[in-house]
Amino acid sequence: MTEATGMAAQTIHRLLECGGDNGEFQRNADNPLDADIVIIDEMSMVDIRLMRSLLCALRPGTRLIMVGDADQLPSVGAGRVLGDIIESGAVRVVRLTEIFRQAQKSMIVQNAHRINRGEMPEVNTRGTDFFMERKATIQDTAQTVVDLIARRLPAWTHLDPVRDMQVLTPMRKGDVGVWQINKLLQATLNPPSDDKPEMARGDTLFRRGDKVMQIRNDYQMAFTRDGEEGMGVFNGDMGFITGIDNEEDTVEVTFEDDRVCVYDESGLDDLELAYCVTVHKSQGSEFPVVVMPLFGGPAMLMTRNLLYTAVTRAKRLVVAVGRDSCVRAMVQNHRQIRRFSALDLRLREAKERLAL
Repeated sequence: MTEATGMAAQTIHRLLECGGDNGEFQRNADNPLDADIVIIDEMSMVDIRLMRSLLCALRPGTRLIMVGDADQLPSVGAGRVLGDIIESGAVRVVRLTEIFRQAQKSMIVQNAHRINRGEMPEVNTRGTDFFMERKATIQDTAQTVVDLIARRLPAWTHLDPVRDMQVLTPMRKGDVGVWQINKLLQATLNPPSDDKPEMARGDTLFRRGDKVMQIRNDYQMAFTRDGEEGMGVFNGDMGFITGIDNEEDTVEVTFEDDRVCVYDESGLDDLELAYCVTVHKSQGSEFPVVVMPLFGGPAMLMTRNLLYTAVTRAKRLVVAVGRDSCVRAMVQNHRQIRRFSALDLRLREAKERLAL
């Protein structure tokens, strides 16, 4: 967002000055934000507790503008805040449905709309940015993903296979799940070497140069950035291992915003390889190239909004690998786990009371 707007942007947690032993917010009703307008992007990721904390920290009269896509996966935490706000009719809502001239040639944009309407995406049109490699076996699917990331796509796009390309998968387990694809990609993109120290933690072998992701909020994790110190590393933060000290049993990670964190052995439980991540973990992020293995899986996971979310993570290129039948099943599977929040009802009631 900083690159797109030319203005400073930060996470809601950092805006509210998250800290303390339990991650309390320093910004609240007694210490509100000094802002006339607050713009929140990726609102579909905001759960009910975080939304309450944000609203408590706004002064009366502050304008709140929420930007998000209710068709994406819902928040990990409780509630369906964005969907309920839209459905309540209590606030003004603008829906963006027009594909503008600069996006009309992008099949990523057009296929995102097609998937959202329950239609199959158009693939493999020459000169476009959305492709599918059809494979008969799950093993061929996994190996093709590795070959695309390590060899074929870098040669075609001239992009970095680690920093500019991301594998997204619906599942953690199985031959095309996060764990297996990460092992294959680590062995190919960051193979062992005498000058690359390693450290094992459980079933994961961390190596200097590995792409990694923080998988839980840790409000007490110390970091340094540009000579300044701070605290807090959050679920979904991605970075690279820049140092391993086997004598001290520590791993140094430099995150994408230049925060440098040093993990002790116990902290490594919150760190995972991130050459491949689940679609859920990718929400809120963008990548120049997205590669998706799609071969099959449980109906609860293989849904239309998951496929839509994965496709909309890509800026320049999408490559799906696997079976047409899997893509078709996901497009047709509009199943969503219902969340009983009642927020939309309460917002309508509040609006009616204000109108009296």
